[in-house]
Amino acid sequence: MRTLILLVVACVCAFSTVQAQKKKAEPVKEQPAAPAQTAPAETTKAPSNPLGEHFAKKYSVANRWNDFDVARDAMYDLIVEYPGSDSLIFALAYMYFENQKYPSSVLVCQDLLARDPKNTSALELAAAGYEGLSIFDRALQSYESLFLLTNNNATLYKMAFLQYQLKRYAECITNVDILLSKPEAETLKVTFNDTENKPKEYAMKVSLLNLKGMAYKDQSDKVNAKKYFDEALKIAPDFLPAKQNLASVK
Repeated sequence: MRTLILLVVACVCAFSTVQAQKKKAEPVKEQPAAPAQTAPAETTKAPSNPLGEHFAKKYSVANRWNDFDVARDAMYDLIVEYPGSDSLIFALAYMYFENQKYPSSVLVCQDLLARDPKNTSALELAAAGYEGLSIFDRALQSYESLFLLTNNNATLYKMAFLQYQLKRYAECITNVDILLSKPEAETLKVTFNDTENKPKEYAMKVSLLNLKGMAYKDQSDKVNAKKYFDEALKIAPDFLPAKQNLASVK
């Protein structure tokens, strides 16, 4: 994502160069900051070219020297010069998220969503920010809105885990079953530590079976819990969460 932000700044520099060659300033449309993000709104006023270039260079140098505070200030300066650029505002939200400043990241995303409620990049980042703040109900709401727009299996997977955390077991199991019925459950990968405590990729199906077992376990249904933990381990005998869960219901 840092590369993405640099690309946004590069676009700003390129735009400044083009504007310097024009006699009259025209409204600008920038490219989306990330795949699936909607096209940003037009700026209402063309910025001063030297000033825009200065802020872009300031951001680039601060980013290269890993100075978050200066890079953030430069990004604010760019946003003031390019007030219609959703790309720059999203880049600022991601900067906050990357530095674990989740409240600021969420607030910036909320402003983006006020402009465009269907901004899928902002919805996903807001959801992740709410997760970082352990506000799971708001995270789930954001993922639900995102899923309605994208019908993405990875988003539904996140929803199922959040529903489990919120003790909404029936919804969790329903979404797990939907995902298990899809071929992608066999091909999509998720990462967990194995029995040697090393990160390893597993088919999403393994994690889903384990999650379904957890939902039954929390409802004191040990028979079904054991059934799904066993199914997960048949596919991946070294899947540590299922091994630990199975041991807890014996």
